[in-house]
Amino acid sequence: MAVIALCSASGSPGVTTTSLGLALLWPRPVLLVEADPTGGSGILAGYFRGIRAYDQGLVELALSSSEVADLLPRTTQPIGSSTAGFIAGTRAHTQAAALAGLWLPLADALRELESTGQDVLVDCGRLGLTGWPEPILAEADLALLLCRTHLPAISAARSWADTAQRGTPAWSHPTTLLVGEGQPYSAKEVGGVLRLPVLGVMADDPESAEVLHRGTSIPAGFDRSPLVRSLQAAISAIHATVSAQRAELSTEVYSGVQ
Repeated sequence: MAVIALCSASGSPGVTTTSLGLALLWPRPVLLVEADPTGGSGILAGYFRGIRAYDQGLVELALSSSEVADLLPRTTQPIGSSTAGFIAGTRAHTQAAALAGLWLPLADALRELESTGQDVLVDCGRLGLTGWPEPILAEADLALLLCRTHLPAISAARSWADTAQRGTPAWSHPTTLLVGEGQPYSAKEVGGVLRLPVLGVMADDPESAEVLHRGTSIPAGFDRSPLVRSLQAAISAIHATVSAQRAELSTEVYSGVQ
């Protein structure tokens, strides 16, 4: 598989909740990187309810003199009994500026993980903040812009959608992942405004989202909930999209050799 980056233009569409949900349901080993420059680990404070203390994370990677790839295994923490692990983000937003020199070597190190059978999800958080991981979005195999379907969210996402396609650097294969279709606009309407492919639609399922966002008790039928079903559909769409892109690239390379 590949490196998948998730981000948002404004508000709280649920980037961290979606990233964590994807990681926990991912069909093979996956690393989730909390690259949100806002500060404070959403996983430690939310899913783990503050019970697990911050040990080390991106700041330690940035400050170390060792190679980033060598430090990744020691910086990764397990997520329960799943095959997912995560690297915690900054403790505070004031540390985000110190990460500027980390993003490119981290992007290279994350790409190398594929050879070990491990995929990567990167929670890039809100775009444009100090220290935001722009190089990750440019280097990822797929960049997902999460957006709710109401007008303020669409308006905020529109300029970033243009940057994703024509910025310097442009993002690698930008797409949209919508949250709460029909509230009030449809996926077709939002995709037409943003001029980005809509990869999938996440269910607006607050009760199930609280399990991931705040570590609440798992309700009955959680594994069949609208949120879980939409996460599973998104995983299938991500795999299909990346596979199609790689097949197309292989064809282009082969044609160029002929």
